[in-house]
Amino acid sequence: MMLLLFPLLLSTVQTWAYRVPGQKKSDSCRCDVNTTIWSFPALRYEAVQQQVETCETSLHGLQQQVLVSSQRLPDIQVQISNLTARLEPYQYLHDRGLYTALSIRLLGQELSQLETDITVVHGQLNNDQSQKLHKEVGKLRKDVLKMHMSDTVNMKTVKEKLRYLKNNVESCKSIPKDFRGQNRYCMKGLITNISEPVTTKINPYDKNHVSGSWGKQAQMDSESDTETYWVQTLTSSNIYGNIVRLYQTYKDFMRSANHRDATFSSSVTAPTAIEGPSAVMYGDGLYYHCYRSADICRYDLKTNEVKRVTLPGTGVGFNNKFPYCYYECRSNSDVDVEADETGLWALYATVGNHGNLVVSKLFWDDDSKTINVSQTWETRLFKKAATNAFMVCGVMYATRYVDEYREEVFYAFDTATGKEDNSLALPLEKVAKGVASLSYNPVNRQIYMYNDGYLLAFQAYF
Repeated sequence: MMLLLFPLLLSTVQTWAYRVPGQKKSDSCRCDVNTTIWSFPALRYEAVQQQVETCETSLHGLQQQVLVSSQRLPDIQVQISNLTARLEPYQYLHDRGLYTALSIRLLGQELSQLETDITVVHGQLNNDQSQKLHKEVGKLRKDVLKMHMSDTVNMKTVKEKLRYLKNNVESCKSIPKDFRGQNRYCMKGLITNISEPVTTKINPYDKNHVSGSWGKQAQMDSESDTETYWVQTLTSSNIYGNIVRLYQTYKDFMRSANHRDATFSSSVTAPTAIEGPSAVMYGDGLYYHCYRSADICRYDLKTNEVKRVTLPGTGVGFNNKFPYCYYECRSNSDVDVEADETGLWALYATVGNHGNLVVSKLFWDDDSKTINVSQTWETRLFKKAATNAFMVCGVMYATRYVDEYREEVFYAFDTATGKEDNSLALPLEKVAKGVASLSYNPVNRQIYMYNDGYLLAFQAYF
């Protein structure tokens, strides 16, 4: 028993042993022992206690963070799911690269059509400009071929080059040398100034009808009465309508007397009703945007017949998809019909042109009694960045909001050259904030504005 206990005791003694030097005197050993080494380590205990308290505080903070995170985790998971769903349509960019075979094939088809058009133009003209276009489209074809092999050629750059060449071909394709008309003022260039309002009156219904269009018969060589004035007010929700009011003279128009109402649709929701402030009277026809469609309608004032044509482009905007906006959006102003010295135009936006304005040339074939689209140009002006637009001498002008009593013509696109100018600053006065429509009349060179129920006219100077 002693033998088993002794090592433990020995071990215990050795564990707590303290060796001190001593001296042997008179058969005894004398040594000095410092008993303070066995005193309680209060300072060390307090330091450790402080560390424990600090750790407890930190642990409590971490526990609170974990609790908050666990509460927020479901919301975060929902956000991640939403982001994943939103990114899903673009997964192919990661899986198959930036340029899919389909997008390149579609680009190639557009380019092939452009090459065909240029070949036709070159065969007709055979001048320096057509030769230059032929060379440039050849370079573009090489870039598209490179895209089949690598990503070194930017798709956006190629599409912009394609848009530029298409506009140049449209300007050359079927435009006569006197494209700007026989009017010498068109040869001076862009509009230089716009007068103060020369006509101001409330529309014939009341000023609560804030959307519509108005003007004077715009065909310069028309056999019809060139003094006819018209007002097309959108009487249903300021979006739809089916009646145009006609006046034989300016005096009658100003007095709101001796008018005739022409009903061009059985109701405001019929396929031939008008959608948005888009009308213009040209010869014997009222041209406007057909109800909930990508079509332009023509109502014959003599026969009461309605003809229509679908506008070209991928994803033509209608039903308030690409309205005029800038400050506030004008409901359902997606498609705008205009007239100038060269004829009829349609202004609109397409998905294919990224919501930017598209300009299409219209003409009425009196023999076949059909509306046709002869040419189309794509601009780089985002339609929702403009409050309105109009055509003068083959040039599209766009406006933007300045304040409640002033608009500004800030942009021009010339269909004769395909060039644009965004440095304009021509003031245009108004009496109310919103502009429903703007249209130009080549007969008297006046610009007509439907200004939140007010009818204003301005003189254009070159």
